[in-house]
Amino acid sequence: MYNIFGDYMFSAKFDNNNVYVSNIGSFDLPHSLDCGQAFRWEENGNGVWHGVAFGKYLELEKLNDGTVVLYNTAKEDFENIWRHYFDLDRDYDKIVEAISENETLKNAAEYAHGIRILNQEPWETLCSFIISQNNNIKRIKGIISRLCENFGEDKGGFYTFPAAEKIAGLDLEDLSVLRSGFRAKYILDAANKVASGEIRLERLKEISTDEARDELMKIKGVGPKVADCVLLFALEHADAFPKDVWIKRAMETLFGGELPDCAKPYAGIAQQYIFFFARDTKLIID
Repeated sequence: MYNIFGDYMFSAKFDNNNVYVSNIGSFDLPHSLDCGQAFRWEENGNGVWHGVAFGKYLELEKLNDGTVVLYNTAKEDFENIWRHYFDLDRDYDKIVEAISENETLKNAAEYAHGIRILNQEPWETLCSFIISQNNNIKRIKGIISRLCENFGEDKGGFYTFPAAEKIAGLDLEDLSVLRSGFRAKYILDAANKVASGEIRLERLKEISTDEARDELMKIKGVGPKVADCVLLFALEHADAFPKDVWIKRAMETLFGGELPDCAKPYAGIAQQYIFFFARDTKLIID
């Protein structure tokens, strides 16, 4: 049993190499795994999701009683990877309560119930969101799949995401197999800057959001939106607020362009609720 966040508690039971996590509160698997913050998760068609993160393959599902089961998962992997990856130490119900001072945010949070921020591997997240530029989800997933299959490590059934050092040793001709278009040169620049230590991704967790954003934008093709996605989804900057055309329109329509004060401490999480709500309800039309 873990007492993590004031009176928020979740429990983890380890049985037959499976992990049963209960008392989590807000955790919807489709809303969290298929909302555009990560690109290597798929649903099997029976409520079981599978994906790869930090070089590990995982299958998980949510049972009717709210328990989330992580299948074939060692206790060590749960503690060292998945507990943080799924942000289990954060009380999202308390955050929803705080931002619900604003009626519109309350409606958005209720509609997008269960979204959790995934704390992803920084290099994979940086590369993935470079690929995501001016792209759709199906094509993003295809490019990332080809990247892993061609340059990742074959683990017998799945492929790891290739390290920056591996990509830095390639050239544009090598990357043509990805069919990623103009993004290939940006992937190479990012790989070279990370592999050389010019951009130290883990260090960016320790500095201010503005400073970290400026560092990431030294990479060719990385603007404020991509940088903020990396900051929010991999570098633990909960105040990062990625803005694309959808979010800008939604913010103007719903809030006159300014995030309500009650949500500012949780800006990145609020952004996910707003994005999901505006996109799914067709509030904003292209």
